[in-house]
Amino acid sequence: MTKRLLIIAHTPSPNTTAMAEAVLAGARHEDIDGVTADLRSPFDVGPDEVMAADGIILLTTENLGYMAGAMKDFFDRTYYPVLEEKQGLPCALIIRAGHDGTGTRRALDTILTGLRWKQVREPVTCRGDWDEAFLDTCRETGMALAAGLDAGVF
Repeated sequence: MTKRLLIIAHTPSPNTTAMAEAVLAGARHEDIDGVTADLRSPFDVGPDEVMAADGIILLTTENLGYMAGAMKDFFDRTYYPVLEEKQGLPCALIIRAGHDGTGTRRALDTILTGLRWKQVREPVTCRGDWDEAFLDTCRETGMALAAGLDAGVF
């Protein structure tokens, strides 16, 4: 049975778009057969898409020390409709932070704890000025989550 990895990414800039595309490329690695990966804007995801997912990667910018409003909107619309059914959902976080990202991570950790989703990787915070190495980190995150789903690890 094919598993579904949902990548929800707020991409307001060319750099964050490149990060999201790197996550997707990693998730679609040629050695991963049993997983389909779908990249969507937070505005284009509702409870039905979350219910159909076997894993989720969240990519958000840090905005005023918090997650992007687009990501907050996603959680506002989906939190309660998926709360009971999707406990234990494997997930990973990627934060693009111009500063330190701690407020964004704290907010996301709180929401994910409430949902009882399982962070299967240490959250990634891409801090400071743009660095091409961010793309490798994003690719690795996508590949790791897809490979784990494919292997039945989570």
